[in-house]
Amino acid sequence: MNGVARVTAASLIVALGIIYGDIGTSPLYTFKAIIGERQISELLVLGGVSCVFWTLVLQTTIKYVWLTLKADNQGEGGIFSLYSLVRRYGKRLAIPTMIGAAALLADGMITPAISVTSAIEGLEMIDGVGHIPVVPIVIAVISLIFFVQRFGSHKVGKAFGPIMAIWFLVLLLVGLSQVMQSPGVIKALNPYYAYELLTHYPKGFWILGAVFLCTTGAEALYSDLGHCGRANIRITWTFVKICLIVNYLGQAAWLLKDGGALLEGRNPFFEMMPEWFLIPGILIATLAAIVASQALISGSFTLINEAINLNFWQRVGVKQPSETKGQIYIPSVNNLLWIGCVLLILYFRSSTRMEAAYGLAITLAMMTTTILLSYFMLYKLKWNKLLVYVFLLVFAVIEFSFFIANVVKFREGGYITVFGGGIFFFVMYVTYFGRKINNRYTKFEDLGKYAHQIAVLSNDTEIPKFATHLIYLTKADRRDQIEARTIRSIFDKKPKRADVYWFFHINRTNHPYTLDYEVTELVDDKVIKIVLNIGFRIQPKTELYFEKIIDDLINDQELNLHLKNDGSTKYNPSIDYKFIVMEKYLSVENEFALKEGVILKSYFFLKRLAQKDEDAFGLDRNDVLVEHIPLVYQPVKAFNLKRKIH
Repeated sequence: MNGVARVTAASLIVALGIIYGDIGTSPLYTFKAIIGERQISELLVLGGVSCVFWTLVLQTTIKYVWLTLKADNQGEGGIFSLYSLVRRYGKRLAIPTMIGAAALLADGMITPAISVTSAIEGLEMIDGVGHIPVVPIVIAVISLIFFVQRFGSHKVGKAFGPIMAIWFLVLLLVGLSQVMQSPGVIKALNPYYAYELLTHYPKGFWILGAVFLCTTGAEALYSDLGHCGRANIRITWTFVKICLIVNYLGQAAWLLKDGGALLEGRNPFFEMMPEWFLIPGILIATLAAIVASQALISGSFTLINEAINLNFWQRVGVKQPSETKGQIYIPSVNNLLWIGCVLLILYFRSSTRMEAAYGLAITLAMMTTTILLSYFMLYKLKWNKLLVYVFLLVFAVIEFSFFIANVVKFREGGYITVFGGGIFFFVMYVTYFGRKINNRYTKFEDLGKYAHQIAVLSNDTEIPKFATHLIYLTKADRRDQIEARTIRSIFDKKPKRADVYWFFHINRTNHPYTLDYEVTELVDDKVIKIVLNIGFRIQPKTELYFEKIIDDLINDQELNLHLKNDGSTKYNPSIDYKFIVMEKYLSVENEFALKEGVILKSYFFLKRLAQKDEDAFGLDRNDVLVEHIPLVYQPVKAFNLKRKIH
């Protein structure tokens, strides 16, 4: 699979374009945030570079590039892939997974906003155009990025690799020009300067909140593992890391040489560029910011698609705008992120104010990845427990320090992203646990007990035939079970007579691209159970799968449809079949405890807003009957109702 993808010049360029947009554009705003309104001093500048360097070494290189990339699920990465690998080892791992995924979605709103705004703000340095308002331009660029998602990013994506290659060369050369003028700045790579800043600079610890901005894109390295492969990521990271560090050193050199006493709103990134290169530099920075935005948006689509398939999100419409494997477009998520981005831009209006909100949510994502990763090391890699505890301790200290330093951003705008992430978390929590409560109260019956009765109904010509093939979608994963409500649907009121009864269970596997099926015949050619095993990254096309399964069974002479009428006629050669979908709603005949009541009512409210089951499973509405089933979890207790006698 992709985890061992071949390394070629083309694959390395593709990796540059897909993976490094977020972390690659961090030099646009990280050092500006570190200095802020503080007085420029050697301790602040060298300590800031030292903190950035060691953050990239420990957090990005060791944790993500070296260690987390080992946790590939058949070549795929990301928090849900990691969860799929370890969920059997911890009952409560769903909660940190939800927190991490919600934080990444919140990051998907603010990253495009801060990246594009930081790039466009470079226009303020150009004589004659400095008065042009930045906010409308940023909103126009962001809106265009979201608008083109519906057409797919494959064609324009071919340019992403070369754009990012040029961008990193610009970072390297511009930074190098400053370092060559002040080579002494290289001493900042000594961790002593980071220690001095954090312990001796006034309120130095809180600067970590700004330092953290240099590694916010590290999660993308893991999330995009399936697109590029581990080897391509590790090789390109060496080049990217050198470019980033040289650029940060260059900004530090400019600050110490030409920065003056205060930054006063200037951006060291653009200030150290030669004047003749300013316009091309701003253009390249804007293109890199667009690439970063595209990567985060596409990543959000993949994240939600996995969440749907792992029962963390209500079903929504998912489209495939191109034939490229894995490329999807989710209109509802696209619109949600676009609205969030525009509101953030209108609220903050400058990248400096956005820096205050940026980072708090993503620290939570990194902390949850550490928790899941420790389970992976313990149970999958079979590491020694002591070694796993040391890993947990080291990265818990690092990430908790970043989290505490970022907490102060809550008042300065961090509450915006926390609020956004909180909404995403609420949807996941309600969907996941609402479904679990729903399943807990679902009553199953022994299918074998009713097999003979179903066969009798099938042969009873006094009952009008409902369909030649009647297919029920079922949650029963055991071959011998079926929901009690399905039995009632077959026999209650007007019995549904069919030649063949199919019970179709879709089993979501822990692997991304599984697609196979199992067949059990309880009554020969009459009652058949199908279990479809489907990976968590595949969109189900149930109707097409069913037709393929029938063809396979006929060709293998396991199903004798070729010996009798299959429901087709001389006027219509198609097989006659009908899918039954049970659409449940919450009955008024319920009394709940407070927590279960809130979860279930919220769950069914969200379900009404979500995609219909027949669309989600890839069913043609002409071949689908939807039955509305009231669900009674906790019946109302006995009540005292008396007749009034006149």
